[in-house]
Amino acid sequence: MIKVLIVDDHHLVRTSLARLLDGEDGLQVIGEAANGEEAISLSRSLKPDVVLMDLRMPGIGGLEATRKIVRSDPDIRVLALTGFMEDSFAQRLLEAGAGGFISKETQVADMVDAVRSVFAGRRYISADIAQRLVLSRFDPDENPFDQLSHRELQVAMMIVNCQRVAEISDRLFLSPKTVNTYRYRIFEKLGVETDVELTHLGLRYGLVAGFDTTH
Repeated sequence: MIKVLIVDDHHLVRTSLARLLDGEDGLQVIGEAANGEEAISLSRSLKPDVVLMDLRMPGIGGLEATRKIVRSDPDIRVLALTGFMEDSFAQRLLEAGAGGFISKETQVADMVDAVRSVFAGRRYISADIAQRLVLSRFDPDENPFDQLSHRELQVAMMIVNCQRVAEISDRLFLSPKTVNTYRYRIFEKLGVETDVELTHLGLRYGLVAGFDTTH
């Protein structure tokens, strides 16, 4: 029996996925989390085999939660779930320890196959995402966020999702001064001067929850 933890900030999405997957042979949904912090906590207490992880959530988000979960327990497999694939984040996800990523449009049978594949230690990338990743290599519009370090990207994602310095400081266990240092370093690298300009850039390249980079 493969024990699955579902992580998504939308209650309806979580319950729908739980209902679909829990009825599949050999799969058992043992818990649900609404954000990255809850995902980390439940991963430690429930010891799931596979975490189905949404990327766009309040707080530290799915990318950082993936890194922390896998670092804490390498036996836990993480399967990233996204409404669209942020091409530039694919490599970062794999570096963070994700076993693969699938689209929220993936059919249930394919999602079950993905869970089983990452549980077995194999990489899994859904067909629609794989196609977009291949096509992105021919896109001349390079993503400026690629040049940010892991921590800089984490801070940038939290800023563009309307989290203030004090909140970022609390969630990442950094001093406000350190967060501001990262903030100004991000501004310098991306050629922006305000949080508003950073947010506009984030909208263009898909760092803001609920927005698709193709529109």
